[in-house]
Formats: sequence, structure tokens, C-alpha cells
Amino acid sequence: MAQCDVCGKDDNMPYNCRHCGGTYCADHRLPENHNCSGLENWNDPSGVFGSGFDDSVQTGNSSRTSKSTASKALDKLPIDTGPGGPLAYFRGNMTYTLLALMWVTFLLQWVTLLIGGAVVHRTLFILAPQNPEYVWTWVTSIFAHDPGNIFHIVFNSIVIFFFGPIVERYVGSKKFAILFVVSGALAGLAQTAIQITQGYASVPGVGGVLGASGAALAIMGVITILNPNLRVYLMFMIPMPLWVLTAGIAVVSVFFVGVGGGGNIAHAAHLVGLLVGLGYGEYIKRTKNVRTPNQFQLGGGPGGPGGPGGPGGPGGGRRRF
Repeated sequence: MAQCDVCGKDDNMPYNCRHCGGTYCADHRLPENHNCSGLENWNDPSGVFGSGFDDSVQTGNSSRTSKSTASKALDKLPIDTGPGGPLAYFRGNMTYTLLALMWVTFLLQWVTLLIGGAVVHRTLFILAPQNPEYVWTWVTSIFAHDPGNIFHIVFNSIVIFFFGPIVERYVGSKKFAILFVVSGALAGLAQTAIQITQGYASVPGVGGVLGASGAALAIMGVITILNPNLRVYLMFMIPMPLWVLTAGIAVVSVFFVGVGGGGNIAHAAHLVGLLVGLGYGEYIKRTKNVRTPNQFQLGGGPGGPGGPGGPGGPGGGRRRF
């Protein structure tokens, strides 16, 4: 049961508007009945009907006389990047695509460990303080997770699964993917910088960061700004406003960053990812008229979303985030 954002009536079968993200009863489910923000862009393919993934979908004479740099680059690809092309699946489905990539990467990690060993695995998937110049690990480490702890990737997947589609609807698939990768990379680099100052860089095979918690918390930060009173269910049982959960994660992260502890949990990565999300959420709030649903369930785990404690896996001393 959920409460209608317009009349406040509890409804056993609420309707979630895919254009503005609000939750409504049967009487207010139509866009014109809840003053849907999508109505403002009704004739704009890049608004209501567009996905945000392909900027080349435009209207008016501007589509024939002006294109973005990204669109021109897409036009040079030997595949159809238009609405009916092979990339059409990714429009509106970037959250699930990124989740799939996380699990495919998790499988590849195990294959790499079995065939190439821990050294190759570390080179390919872990952002290590000894080799921050391995730029591919800035990205691969986001999708990689501790192969010795299935709960690491499970908890991150839960957060992304629930929050990701909401953010993707507001910013578009392409910007959502950029937010995911950029926030994840910045989070990992921040944790790596701390490990370098702690002297990890001089000890081979020690330290390192992997996991999508930085990106997951950035997504969570965006929703916290847009709807701080969104009701979530921690562990599917404990109801609380989203801002309380976010504040709790922030306080824990700041504390452990300050004392230099936290075991194998990358608290600095958590904090940086959350700050990126809060900042981007504030930008969206100031530039767009958005609405969010008023409740849904959120799973979690020890150490915050995606950050279960405890040692594990090859590359001892690395931090999961």
C-alpha cells in the first residue's frame, strides 16, 4: 500500500508515473490529473519520449543544422545508434545493463583467478596504490567485487536495483551511466590516495580497492536530495526516512576516515561517492522539476550498502566499496 502524492489516499494498487516518478491513486494516475512535469515536454522527443541515451534524437530544424559532439561521434560508428538500432535496448535499461556487467565481471574474476592467478586478477580488476597509473582499473574496479564474499556484490546490487531506475528516469540513460562510472572512479581514486599516504604503495600486493559502492551511494545521494523523506525499509523490515539512512552512512564513513580504521571497508570511497551524488542531486533539483515515489523497500548489510565487513579474497588488505 502506498500514499497518493496528490490526495494522500492510501491505495493498494498505486500507479508509478514513469515520466515524473510520482506515486498516484487511480483518480490521479493520468499525467494531466497530477500535473505531471512530463507534460511540459510532451512534444519533445528528448523529454517524455526520449531516453537521454542518444542526443541525436531531436526535433525542429535544429536536428538538421546542429548536433552535439557526442552525436557526431555516434554517427561515425559502423552500427545504427538510432531509436530502432541495436543500442535501443539500453534506452531506459542502463541500470539493469550495469548490474549485468557487474555480475559478468564477477564471473570473469573467478575465471581469471583460476587461469591467471591472483597477480593477473589484481592487475586487471583492482585499483591498487602500487599502480594507480593502470587507468583501466579505474573502471574495471567499479564492476569488480570481492570474489571471496558473495554478499559484497549482492548488497551493492540491491541498492542499485532499487535506486538506479528512479535516477535514470530523471537524467536519462547516458547521463546515468556517466554518473555511475565517474562517481565510482572518483570514489576509488580517493580511497587509493589515502592508502598511498598510509604507505601501502611501497608494499607489493597490499591494499587496493574494488566494488560499486561509491557509484551506488552516489545514486542514493541523488535521491536523498530529491526526496529526503522517501520511506525506505532497511533490511526490508525497519522503516525510516531516506535522509536518516544517508546521514547514518555519512557519519559512519566520516568517523572511520577520521580514525583511519574500518577494516576492509572503503569508507573514504563511500563518502566521496555520496558527496558526488548529493552534489549532482542538488544540481538536478535546481534545474529540473522532478517528483519521486514516496516509499519502497531497500536491502542493506553490515557496514552500509555494499560494504560488508570482514576479510576475504586474494590481494590481502584491499578495500571493498
